[in-house]
Amino acid sequence: MTEANESIPVAIVGGGPAGITTANLLGVYGVPAVVLERSETILDYPRAVGLDDEALRLLQGAGLAETLLRDMISNQPMRMFTASGRSFADILPTTREFGWPRRNIFSQPLSEATLRAGLDRFESVQLRVGHEVVGLEQDGHGVRLDWKATDGRSGSLRADYVIGADGGRSTVRDQLLKIPLEGTTHAAKWVVIECDNDPLDAASTALHCDPARPYVCARLPYGLRRWEFMLFPGEDDEQMLRPEKVQQLLAPHVPDPAALNIIRARVYTHHSRVARDFRKGRVFLVGDAAHLTPPWIGQGLNAGFRDVGNLTWKVAGVVRGQLDPSVLDTYTRERHAHAKAMIDLADQVGAIFSIRNRALAWLRDRLLLSMHMIPAVRDYVLQFRFKPMPRYDPSGLVVSGAGPAGQAVGRMMIQPNVELPDGETRRLDDACGPWFALVGWKTDPLALLSPPERERWRRMGARSLMVVRARSAVSPGVTQTCDTGTVVVQDIENALSFWFEGRGCQVAVLRPDRYVGVLTNAPDFAVASRRFLDLAQAAAAPETVDTAEEMA
Repeated sequence: MTEANESIPVAIVGGGPAGITTANLLGVYGVPAVVLERSETILDYPRAVGLDDEALRLLQGAGLAETLLRDMISNQPMRMFTASGRSFADILPTTREFGWPRRNIFSQPLSEATLRAGLDRFESVQLRVGHEVVGLEQDGHGVRLDWKATDGRSGSLRADYVIGADGGRSTVRDQLLKIPLEGTTHAAKWVVIECDNDPLDAASTALHCDPARPYVCARLPYGLRRWEFMLFPGEDDEQMLRPEKVQQLLAPHVPDPAALNIIRARVYTHHSRVARDFRKGRVFLVGDAAHLTPPWIGQGLNAGFRDVGNLTWKVAGVVRGQLDPSVLDTYTRERHAHAKAMIDLADQVGAIFSIRNRALAWLRDRLLLSMHMIPAVRDYVLQFRFKPMPRYDPSGLVVSGAGPAGQAVGRMMIQPNVELPDGETRRLDDACGPWFALVGWKTDPLALLSPPERERWRRMGARSLMVVRARSAVSPGVTQTCDTGTVVVQDIENALSFWFEGRGCQVAVLRPDRYVGVLTNAPDFAVASRRFLDLAQAAAAPETVDTAEEMA
């Protein structure tokens, strides 16, 4: 390859939510990065409106969850209605096992502006708008990206790794890597309409399974209201966006459609597609560049955030010399199957929702109403437990176990509140820091390891916690300490005691994405710890920076 004008550890193609969140996390991890975004402004289209608890937990790690949540509506129910207007599913999860509400409604343009503002915290991260990537070449040592700017300039840069986050029509995927996008494109299109000065007092996200014309109606923050209507064969996209047609669609649902201020209207095609591979050499795909999900369970953007959470710390660890490059092989293995499972679930929900045959719709309504009368089924739907959760097996970066402990390995750890030594109450992840963490229940994880093994974790940048029962000190104001430097925190909600004791274990290794990499009893921790480090650091440099201190 020819010389590039500049070099940088990580280049991100695409400045949407997935790309900018990746950049924020790299900033937290101290890894220099540049984002190349072809648009000069944030797209003002009606797009995603829902974030789940997993996504907010990721954004917590990026230091932005609280700021973003100020502009969101939490705990907004999602209801599904029969053709006659009866509710047959009322989804309002109350659990906060991961530390955040499970349903959060937002306005994407507003949230994107907040994500971009987050980059101002990091001198090492740059966002370059109006920069379109037009060429890509890679070898065993790096990637060269060629770009052209809207002001007529052009150039190239060289990166150790490239992350393609450039959306459903990804240039990186289609034109530069030529990775097939497999699956189906649905025949029916949908017109999405948003207005301000919300004319309805309806606090839910409502899916109306009306065979006459299935539609969605949702309240958004700051007086916005969204409708999504199915288009029928023969209805022209441009015709259906004309003001008179938009008013015709809205007329049955609002008192005076002509009085509405329509701020956005756009026709969308739904896709159920997954890239054959999420990686080619030193280039990775995340978000819509990797998979396209129908909107029925609100998981398109959330699935993209799972990609970001899984990949970014691995790239950062390799760039910093703390992880072996083989760790990057686990990205597609850990994410591809789950992305496909979420698409399959969205397809199933969409098929139920979109029935247009009146006889079939009547049968569907009778079946769903009867199921709603069964408490176990109702609770399964109410708590959104039908959503498949990621589970990483030993083909990824986890060390398997047996019994209840084995069932927890490869799954996301709960996140209750804990009390820090200074008396402050914080979520568990804040106590763990943004990187690897060793967490022991009434056990000091470092005390179970030999000095050389402790040093390996120190070079990894891990933080060590010992969790004890609340108010277990001998008197008020007395702080427990560990000679190893492990931080003692109190289990003020008793959630961690139930979690560890229910699995018969005392020590866990948490990955930066908060998935359990190791869970074992105290006598077996040294062996399990060594196995995990051998997986992660097969050939990593022996001397690396102290990430825990640098990112604190």
